[in-house]
Amino acid sequence: MFSRVALTLTLLLVLPLRPLAAAEDLPPKISDPNFWRMIEDYSEPNGYFRFENFLSNESSFQQVIPTLKEKTRPGGVYLGVGPEQNFTYIAALRPRIAFVIDIRRQNMLEHLMYKAIFELSDARTDFVSLLFSRKRPAGVNNRSSAEDLFLAYGKAQPDQELFDQNERAIMDNLVQHHHFALSTDDQNGIKYVYKTFFNAGPSLDYGIGGGFGGSMPTYADLMVETDGQGQHQSYLASDKNFRILKRLEENNLLIPVVGDFAGPRAIREIGRYLHAHDAPVTAFYLSNVERYLFEDASAWRKFFVNVAILPYDSNSQFIRSVLNGAGFLRPSRRFGFGSVSLLCPIADLMKAFSDGRIHYYEDVIDMSN
Repeated sequence: MFSRVALTLTLLLVLPLRPLAAAEDLPPKISDPNFWRMIEDYSEPNGYFRFENFLSNESSFQQVIPTLKEKTRPGGVYLGVGPEQNFTYIAALRPRIAFVIDIRRQNMLEHLMYKAIFELSDARTDFVSLLFSRKRPAGVNNRSSAEDLFLAYGKAQPDQELFDQNERAIMDNLVQHHHFALSTDDQNGIKYVYKTFFNAGPSLDYGIGGGFGGSMPTYADLMVETDGQGQHQSYLASDKNFRILKRLEENNLLIPVVGDFAGPRAIREIGRYLHAHDAPVTAFYLSNVERYLFEDASAWRKFFVNVAILPYDSNSQFIRSVLNGAGFLRPSRRFGFGSVSLLCPIADLMKAFSDGRIHYYEDVIDMSN
């Protein structure tokens, strides 16, 4: 069996990566042209997923944060998938740079929408107002808790005039201020996502258009969740958390990329960039993507081949979400309907892969806690 070193060297020989430049520090800011070039150069063609995923449906995802903070250090690299749940993990881990990789181009466009809203907002109260196009209610301010913030905005009425004004401001930020080369389809895609947020408001949930019958947590629900130890960790739970995201967005250090985890480009190009900057991955949030990769005999192997190219160390962690009722968790680890979030050292999983000990989805779950 190959060791990790032998496997990685073999992969670097066969995969179409350009030679690595001499290592240098991660930049404190990425220019607008380079930010857009990274999106274009690292992205793969738009792919398909059965749901639109405007927001997360993982109500327990904060519960790994206390352990994550114990196992990792700030100032590293964050990788993730999906929409806003990444913001909460980023606020907790405080990386120097973050990449979000998702098979759907719409997810990349949603992140650009968020980028504009972060940049246009001076505080959390402004952010929630912009996100849902509701006028700021009386009585909320920068010291308001997430519960008070969303209780107030949940009662606020949608404002069409404010929506039209905000939509123009978002597009002006992206096209006129940053000069991102968004196509007409891309701009329409951002407007479609923003309209969905406007129509649903803080009651937006994963089931929008998906027929889940209202069984999913709403945006407001997710923002007021705790980490299992009574601490509110969402990115809108405090001004401090909000400003961590705002700083990254303003410096173009949260980069959304279109890519299949098993694809030929996105993860590999990010790996090349991180190697060039001698920057190991702190955490890679997978959600439950592996579940779908293991439905294909080759896709999950391609994914772990891609991961082997990423720089990581003994502290680097996978974060995965596992459905409770699907038989993937041992009965002693299940707690009811929904999902549970688990951690697994990337190095341990990759050694098991290179040793030939990974065959089924249950194998990666059994390595997670």
